[in-house]
Amino acid sequence: MKLTDIAAPDYFHKVVDCQWACPAHTPVPEYIRLIAQGRYGDAYMINWKSNVFPGILGRTCDRPCEPACRRGRVEKDPVAICRLKRVAADYKEDIKERLPKAVEKGKRNGKRIALVGAGPASLTVARDLAPMGYECVVFDGDFRSGGMMRSQIPKFRLPDKVIDEECNYILDLGVEFRGGRPVESLKKLLAEGWDAVFVGSGAPRGRELDIPGRKEAAKNIHIGIDWLSSVSFGHINSIGKRVIVLGGGNTAMDCCRSSRRLGGEDVKVIVRSGFEEMKASPWEKEDAMHEGIPIHNYLVPKEFTHRDGKLTGVTFEKVKAEYDEKGRRKLVNAGEPDQHFECDDVLVAVGQENSFPWIERDIGLEFDQWDMPKVDPKTFVSTNPQVFFGGDAAFGPKNIIWAVAHGHEAAVSIDKYLSGEDMNVRPLPAVEVVSQKMGIHEWSYDNDIANDKRYRVPTRDNVIALKDIRTEVELGYDDKLAFQEAQRCLNCDVQTVFTGQLCIECDACVDICPMDCITFTHNGEEADLRTRLKAPAQNLTQDLYVADNLKTGRVMVKDEDVCLHCGLCAERCPTGAWDMQKYLIEMTQAEQACRSRA
Repeated sequence: MKLTDIAAPDYFHKVVDCQWACPAHTPVPEYIRLIAQGRYGDAYMINWKSNVFPGILGRTCDRPCEPACRRGRVEKDPVAICRLKRVAADYKEDIKERLPKAVEKGKRNGKRIALVGAGPASLTVARDLAPMGYECVVFDGDFRSGGMMRSQIPKFRLPDKVIDEECNYILDLGVEFRGGRPVESLKKLLAEGWDAVFVGSGAPRGRELDIPGRKEAAKNIHIGIDWLSSVSFGHINSIGKRVIVLGGGNTAMDCCRSSRRLGGEDVKVIVRSGFEEMKASPWEKEDAMHEGIPIHNYLVPKEFTHRDGKLTGVTFEKVKAEYDEKGRRKLVNAGEPDQHFECDDVLVAVGQENSFPWIERDIGLEFDQWDMPKVDPKTFVSTNPQVFFGGDAAFGPKNIIWAVAHGHEAAVSIDKYLSGEDMNVRPLPAVEVVSQKMGIHEWSYDNDIANDKRYRVPTRDNVIALKDIRTEVELGYDDKLAFQEAQRCLNCDVQTVFTGQLCIECDACVDICPMDCITFTHNGEEADLRTRLKAPAQNLTQDLYVADNLKTGRVMVKDEDVCLHCGLCAERCPTGAWDMQKYLIEMTQAEQACRSRA
């Protein structure tokens, strides 16, 4: 195998599985250590720099970091990374003085940027560019900022005060918000002389379900995301006692839980797929079932039944999954009678799609076969070099953290475009590597691997929680529980770094390693080498760390997949060939330092 180049920025970054999996690449272990030390403001600022909305995401993030957490390889549950993020937000001191200062109008750079939509993507772009002197103006049809974070996430999950606080941190940077001003023509907007336009308008249209009875019973059949918005803004405050929610995503879970709080006594979720295939996050399904909402699977809606123009129920076909030789799934009739469920209201949450009736087709902006704008996935620029897209508006519905990541990248592109630089030349991230050794047996971090199981986040009793749709259900960790949960982190950003010239091949590290992940052997092809390790390395998605300069001509091979970063190898090594070095990587964002020196 080729020897490992640990100087490459991505090598150790990939080993920090949680940060690698986060679209915004938040330095997770770094802020968790700060939480354990009670330094909540510092932990918040690390989050704010990368993911922009720590308090919001600490309650609502889809948590791509947690399935990647290395803790899940030694026991069932990963570290509660998301809920620890909320701890930083809940317990921080006043951090306003630590935020960038608004640039005075007379000192700005003269470039004007219009941002369509006041959701997470647009606000991230504004957050990055306003401190650089750009005039950023955000347009939105709603009178308050936040976009889908405010309109589609129920208040019992995300209170308005949290949205207000974190959106205002951005608007206070000198960003102008024009609420109640929907953009109805991109052509007219461009004619106003903006230097660049960013479209972060989301995926505002819920998919329709066109089956018999839809028109006749339309009064009691609601599109899920529209219904949630109406609930959020107080336009709807009740629903029938018997409610069916169609769909298996997070929107469906929000719909059913909201229905329980607005008078729904018999609320069901009915899904065409199997339970494990549902797109909803596992914890969202658990929360719904905890509130007494059953989930019925493998049922495909065939007809809305009605009488005298009033909805009476929904008829379903029972299906089962069959797989072809390539593993592709197909739903077929299960050979059972159709099932009919009576109800008073139906919420349709079978997906979302983009809608761009306000974008003309004669402004140099091309659309693909699905009527989506053609957007460069690296630079987020459209075929009109003046127009950029991000979030759900760019590539379809995902989640808040992906929108934030898009916003950071689009901001870099906009800055380069308006500075006359090549958008495709992306500056490398900033990397810092520091040894953690403070003495012969002393380290600057706690490398004790706690055996504690994941701590459950306290919640309100259902009797209280279901009474008021604005009562937050999760109470969050207190400082004591936060400390205990933070102790479960394995410090995966503290890397094992090997220096072959110092090694005497005594095998002390091999003997003490609790995961059998270190092997001294002769080099060879990767497929062969993976089978000759002390413990075969079967996860091909994780690299092998291969180092030479050993006196015997052999190589040291470490399987990064199972290493716990416990530091026992470095503590046991008699020559200091092993060292524990904290690897901090900060991804490129739009700022003066990221521009070329041309």
